[in-house]
Amino acid sequence: MPFIKIYGHFQNGARGMKELLIWINRFIDYIGIEKGLAQNTLNSYERDLTSYIHYIAEQGITHINETTRTHVISYLTHLQKQKRATSTISRNMASIRNFYQFLHREGVIGQDPTIHLETPKIEKRLPKVLSLSEVEKLLAHPSGNDPADLRDRAMLELLYATGIRVSELVTLKVNQINLNMGFVRCFGKGSKERIIPLGMKAIEALNLYLQNGWRKLAKNENQDFLFLNQWGSQLTRQGFWKIIKKHAANAGIRKSITPHTLRHSFATHLLENGADLRAVQEMLGHADISTTQIYTQVTKTRLKEVYDRAHPRA
Repeated sequence: MPFIKIYGHFQNGARGMKELLIWINRFIDYIGIEKGLAQNTLNSYERDLTSYIHYIAEQGITHINETTRTHVISYLTHLQKQKRATSTISRNMASIRNFYQFLHREGVIGQDPTIHLETPKIEKRLPKVLSLSEVEKLLAHPSGNDPADLRDRAMLELLYATGIRVSELVTLKVNQINLNMGFVRCFGKGSKERIIPLGMKAIEALNLYLQNGWRKLAKNENQDFLFLNQWGSQLTRQGFWKIIKKHAANAGIRKSITPHTLRHSFATHLLENGADLRAVQEMLGHADISTTQIYTQVTKTRLKEVYDRAHPRA
């Protein structure tokens, strides 16, 4: 709900809440500039805080200093009654907590009502990964020599070789690939740069695509995006999803495929083969190593499955 509509909910246009709406804008500017957060993250903060402010306005609150720990808990309970996912409630809590901390630092409020307030625990779902044989089938499927097949093979090889996000894949520029040195320069969340090595298979597939596919797909000589659609424009995330699902189905892979399946498989297979967790974190672009550690749980689960199948007394 836009801020102007929220403001209309307050009796007599309460000055305190009008100031709060200004502080929300300042907070969004602060986390955008100081923390370098991506626009999608900023949009999430804004939606969460907009919803929260609307809720407390309906409770008769006219100034942020009137809010207490009880109001915050009441709002989280409200989200639970709406059957929101635990991850959504946890994200809302993080948005509200960060906003109150910001207001306290700036001297807008005397006490932070979120201190010592526990965040709902999120049940971490293990990511679905492909086996090595399934990866081989998937990567081998776009076997033709037309521009689309060369592009698809290069994309799949690049994803499995580097573990980059699909959003990073479709925004890659031609000059971010160095095939002579064997690396890709990638800009992840918050525009943070990282350098990731390329394997020989990925280098070969990218060479073929650039020589025999990219030039035919590019309709504009000024085009600089690496992966293009049939109209010569930048390939979209949705376009890639359709492509990988098509090749997975044609390769006979029955597992549910998501845009990040090869990213998950990349991380899991590296760790299974003894890669250092910190190195995998760096390549994936995770800010917190705890995010990367979920892949160690995947490898333990897979080891148990192998043991159960292979051990005569399992």
